[in-house]
Amino acid sequence: MLLQRTLTAIVLIVVLLAAGLSPVNWPLLVFFGVAASACLWEWMRMTLGGGRMGVPAVVALAFLCLTLLVSFQGTGAVANTFPVTDRLRGFMAVVLLAWVIIAGAGLYGGNATKPSRSLGLSLFGLLSVFAAWLALVYVYEQAGVVFLVSFMGLVWVADIAAYFGGKALGRRKLAPSISPGKTWEGAFFGVLGSVAWVIATQAWPGSFAAYLFGEFSWWFVVVLTIALAVLSIMGDLFESLLKRRANMKDSSRLLPGHGGAFDRLDALLPIAPLAYLLLTRPL
Repeated sequence: MLLQRTLTAIVLIVVLLAAGLSPVNWPLLVFFGVAASACLWEWMRMTLGGGRMGVPAVVALAFLCLTLLVSFQGTGAVANTFPVTDRLRGFMAVVLLAWVIIAGAGLYGGNATKPSRSLGLSLFGLLSVFAAWLALVYVYEQAGVVFLVSFMGLVWVADIAAYFGGKALGRRKLAPSISPGKTWEGAFFGVLGSVAWVIATQAWPGSFAAYLFGEFSWWFVVVLTIALAVLSIMGDLFESLLKRRANMKDSSRLLPGHGGAFDRLDALLPIAPLAYLLLTRPL
């Protein structure tokens, strides 16, 4: 399992970097479009049912067609198709707030036995995946691959730090009815790892951290990073809640050793809109 998981991770990283370093933008846009569509299919399978086909597959296929149409529009495809407006920024802010309220309420109640099917959560999934896809590809187009990878790296480092910190020192369960393996100690190390990542990469030209320290005071950057880390943990736990309710171990088996696309993107979904809002904030 560990070998399979490692090989899959290596392949994904190689594909991501190759697409990101391409002289044209469409390879990475296609990569994110496929990943987001798979994530949406997996989410809706849990909240709408229908097995491998049915409504979730139709919605995901339509979403994939939209992302592919945008992907081949040339330079600035996303910005040209979805220009930055107050309404679009408002939409991103609403999705971000929805994550705080909907995921927060679900996790606070911790009811993992509640029926999984929900039209409301399905709509939330559609809006969340669209917002995350739009935010990530916009970040790539406007700020570059270094910014994008360093932003995603914040989530990866938090996940790794939480795993090893929890494994070594974990005692108190964070959400026992949702994800028994996660602990408060692990969450603390995840947040600490995120802050360390941002501080360590601030000298990396074009990185997410370099942008933050160039625009804001150091204490605001630290507070913002903590908020991003907490949101990423909420995204991870919320997906675990959906899987518990749907009686599923993994969101799918698309990625050997990892489960599905949703299993890999769950922590990015809540924080991607915030990256968009930061980059598009009025000067």
